[in-house]
Amino acid sequence: MLSERVRTILLSLPMLVLFLLLPACGGGGGSPGTPGPSPTPPGATTGNLAVVTSGLPAGANASVRVTGPNNYQQDLTGSQTLSNLATGSYSVAAAPVTVGGTTYNPSPATQSAVVSAGGTATATITYGGTAVNITLSEVVSNLDNPTWLTAPAGDTRLYVLERPGRVRIVENGSLLPIPFLDIGARVFTGGEGGLLSMAFDPQFASNRYFYLYYTDPQQNIVIERFTAGSNPNLADATSGLVILRVAHPNFTNHFGGQVAFGPDGHLYLGTGDGGGAGDPAGNGQNLNALLGKLLRVDVRNATAGQPYTIPAGNPYANQPGRRAEIWAAGLRNPWRFSFDGSQLYLSDVGQDRREEVNIGAADAVGLNYGWNTMEGTLCYNAATCDKSGLTLPAFEYDHGTNDANGCSITGGFVYRGSAIPGLAGRYFYSDYCRGFLKSFLASGGNITEQREWNIAAIGNVVSFGQDGQGELYLLSSRGTVHKIVRAAQ
Repeated sequence: MLSERVRTILLSLPMLVLFLLLPACGGGGGSPGTPGPSPTPPGATTGNLAVVTSGLPAGANASVRVTGPNNYQQDLTGSQTLSNLATGSYSVAAAPVTVGGTTYNPSPATQSAVVSAGGTATATITYGGTAVNITLSEVVSNLDNPTWLTAPAGDTRLYVLERPGRVRIVENGSLLPIPFLDIGARVFTGGEGGLLSMAFDPQFASNRYFYLYYTDPQQNIVIERFTAGSNPNLADATSGLVILRVAHPNFTNHFGGQVAFGPDGHLYLGTGDGGGAGDPAGNGQNLNALLGKLLRVDVRNATAGQPYTIPAGNPYANQPGRRAEIWAAGLRNPWRFSFDGSQLYLSDVGQDRREEVNIGAADAVGLNYGWNTMEGTLCYNAATCDKSGLTLPAFEYDHGTNDANGCSITGGFVYRGSAIPGLAGRYFYSDYCRGFLKSFLASGGNITEQREWNIAAIGNVVSFGQDGQGELYLLSSRGTVHKIVRAAQ
């Protein structure tokens, strides 16, 4: 038998030979072979997703939404790696981004990425830019002082109001000869009065209610509910129920004119300060007056005996000497306001110098927009210009010399239609004196992408309108309605 020492030496020889051969195998450009897949780190149960965006101008934010298992959702504004994700398939959807009049379209717009335990998946999005151009397409003409255009959600017809008291229907591009409703006998049209706006009930499909804002022969502001008839193109003229009547004596201007339902389901209306230069009655700052205010009422269970109730949360409910209907104060003549999701855009016509747009959360309660202490961000009453507690506008413009920039803002809507995706999120407005079409983007408290769109002259722009698909329209003093459409490239 071999000695223990010899046995140990012999057993060590193969390992020694292998050790001596290793350097020769590693040098001289020899192939190291094909590595196998990276092993999953021991105990790993989550993974990562790297989203890479490119092609946007410096400072511009991407618009990307990632969704995945367990109701996961994350919005991104640029390249980012999402960590500790549950394993599975994720959807990466990118929306167009508009910067300075150019729309940057993502490629691909949607894609899937599979996240595995311990690994990092990658989704790449490349943006490419094309200019956004719009124009106006005439829809109907020869109307009698059109003041408003609207439609129930999803309806393809257009409901156009004529100031003397008629609601007309445009169907398939044609103006129907018989009005949907005619209340001309009860409408005052002196000064700035008339039939001024209309709002469909959020439950219109089932209850058939709609609401009109008009001035009566005594110059009162009237909100009245009507019911659509069995014929979809005719309302029941006998169904009227007066919701609210606001006295407006002395002057024939500053009637306000907007009625709309908010995201909370309540009815809002914007009243003017009663007219006269500088708010001589002091209504804007008088919390015991309904003029110069944004009002909010609950009409869901309206009856002749109790046409509305005060919603919970109205700031001055049950306060002596203050009107419970008031939601916000300090307005001069709010010529159009609109809701965009949870945001409120409210334009207020100025006195001598400034036109303004107020933007904020729709549920912001008890705001005071400043009139007649302020005109925009300018002190109007210099002797008592105390700004404490006032909400100043998010956007304003000066009239300029000889009203070169305008003199009476016509507020509009944030574009949420589908025909021109590059306009999404842009607020459109005009000015009665200048007839332009302008827009801006409000985001994070900043006003960006201000733009004037070069449209053909259509006369004084009285109002904007929005159809059942979210597309926008302009109504002019010439009796025309124009739709904002994509221009040929």
